[in-house]
Formats: sequence, structure tokens, C-alpha cells
Amino acid sequence: MPGLGDVLSAVGPRLRSLRLERGATLGQLSASTGISVSTLSRLESGQRRPTLELLLPLARAHQVPLDELVDAPETGDPRIHQRSFERHGITMIPLTRRPGGLQAYKMVYPPRWPAGDLEQQTHEGHEWLYVLNGRLRLLLGEHDLALTAGEVAEFDTRTPHAIANPGSSPAEVLALFGPQGERIHVRARQGRTD
Repeated sequence: MPGLGDVLSAVGPRLRSLRLERGATLGQLSASTGISVSTLSRLESGQRRPTLELLLPLARAHQVPLDELVDAPETGDPRIHQRSFERHGITMIPLTRRPGGLQAYKMVYPPRWPAGDLEQQTHEGHEWLYVLNGRLRLLLGEHDLALTAGEVAEFDTRTPHAIANPGSSPAEVLALFGPQGERIHVRARQGRTD
């Protein structure tokens, strides 16, 4: 079993690898964690010893458990124990552990969310939504769509869009988010034309 020094010396390369997998710069990571670029650089190069105060925000930014940063021994339990979090009133349950690339979430929109007017936004990426339960309103450019259980929407997030739950009960959605240009699924072929 590796000693404490061996475990701590392996943290730097692991941090660099996670950052590079996400395609993030030290500056971007600094902005999301509040840790200076120089401290991040020294951590990755092994010139600074990692502390819990530094590792906790890094684990959150990389969306990995703290155990993964310090290479904790396997527990033998194959289940993924992800913790849900809330963003803008929506409960998000991560279903993937790898940073970068496609990310999967189960999202629970509270009843009559949001309380105010819908404002369409744009950003880089691609999104795929599958409504598990409830009803979702999707404003997508000029389209105003109602999605119910079993319905799917896929769109480039550079198209102005907004999502709401107009119903009186929570809406549960499986959502896949991908970086710009990365398609989520293969479209079904049209019927034969011959």
C-alpha cells in the first residue's frame, strides 16, 4: 500500500490530467475555484502540497469525488454515489463522473418554475432532453413547445432557448449536455425511397 508521500505526489499529475480532459486553462480553473493560477500551477507540478482546503473546490470544479483526486482505495461497491445539488431552483443529480465530453443529469424542475418571465439564453454546446415525468415548456427560437413524458428534444444551445415547468407537480428530465459540435445521438433514417 502506498505511503502518504506517494499518495500526495500523485495528486498533481491527476489534477493536471482532469483539467486537460475538460479542456480548461489554469485561468478558467482559477476563476471557478477562487484558487490563484500560481497555486494551481504549483499543485499540478508537485511544488505545492495539496491540502483539504485546496482539494475540495478542485473536486467540485472537476465534478469528481475527493477520493478520486487522492486515489483512495476501491471500496468494492460498483454503484455511483453522486450527490445532487441545486442550481437556480432545479435539483440536478449527476449521472456521469467524467469531466468534459458528454454529461448526463437527472433534473427535477419544481412546480410552476420559474416564477417570473422566461428569458431565452444562448451558450456553446448541445443539449438533449427526455421528459421522464411531468410536463416541460421549451422555448426554442420562435418555437414554443410542450413536452410530456416520453418526449425528446435535441438542439444546438446557440439557438436562443428557455425551459420551464408550467405544471402543478415536479417535472423530471434526463438531460445530456455536450460540448459544441458534439452530437448526442444518431437520428433515425427515413424510410426507403426506392
